[in-house]
Amino acid sequence: MSIAFIFPGQGSQAVGMGAELAKAYPAAQAVFSEVDEALGQNLSQLMWEGPEADLTLTENAQPALMAVSLAAMRVLAETKGLALESKTSFVAGHSLGEYSALAAAGALSLADTARLLKTRGRAMQEAVPVGEGAMAALLGADLAQPKELAMAASDGEVCEAANDNAPGQVVISGQRTAIERAVKLAPDYGARRAVLLPVSAPFHCALMQPAADVMREALAGVEIKAPVVPLVANVLAEPISDPEAIRTRLVEQVTGMVRWRETMLYLTGNGVDTVYEVGAGRVLTGIARRFDGIESKSVGTPDELEAAAAALAG
Repeated sequence: MSIAFIFPGQGSQAVGMGAELAKAYPAAQAVFSEVDEALGQNLSQLMWEGPEADLTLTENAQPALMAVSLAAMRVLAETKGLALESKTSFVAGHSLGEYSALAAAGALSLADTARLLKTRGRAMQEAVPVGEGAMAALLGADLAQPKELAMAASDGEVCEAANDNAPGQVVISGQRTAIERAVKLAPDYGARRAVLLPVSAPFHCALMQPAADVMREALAGVEIKAPVVPLVANVLAEPISDPEAIRTRLVEQVTGMVRWRETMLYLTGNGVDTVYEVGAGRVLTGIARRFDGIESKSVGTPDELEAAAAALAG
């Protein structure tokens, strides 16, 4: 059996996430306290009590989701005795989850990761005025068709494939008028359904270049170590371990497409038969079930954590 740990991205947040972990495990509570201290913000209270509108703000959602993932990982390591490098072949994360993956694998410190994601979230939100960008999910079409659709709908504006999540599930991103044109044209390009997404900014497209510039400067000021297991990078769908390569790819992924379908295919093609989604929600667990030959499990609650620890110990 070969295992990979994967980490969720934005959209998996919900009020109350992580509260059960903090109550059940002192090691998890310590992670939330460390994140609060690093940010100078009572983020854990916002996570557990809301309001939801504030938690959903990109600058809060990104470090909050990371905190839940790292709280679960801290429990697995310190309470359950899991050595990541002895049990897993790869780590990967969807968008912001890439930072969680790197922190879990020892490449980034917890405090640096929290501050980087706070900066990343704020920069991504500020890159495009509210209302000028949009994203849409295209269901039933593989990547080639959405790319053609984006080109046809652009009419001189930004309209790009942003997330290639799974067979038949691609997200496009760009200027609102171009995305709206794409939604209307979608049936002509193989999409069974096209849905505008309730997001606050057009992530993972060229409009995010100002945020990429901010992250280039922010990442230049932090130490990145080689992860204890390779990271399968969003923009490559291939493993990397070199710290400077990681730094470069983290900047590129702000504007680049999240190649998650190819990431899953890389994992399955290189012997991984089980993935554990560590953190809030079950989005990546559900996506993984669309790929043959791989079992997916969630690790976000005490019960799930105990089950994972028992399986990994075996």
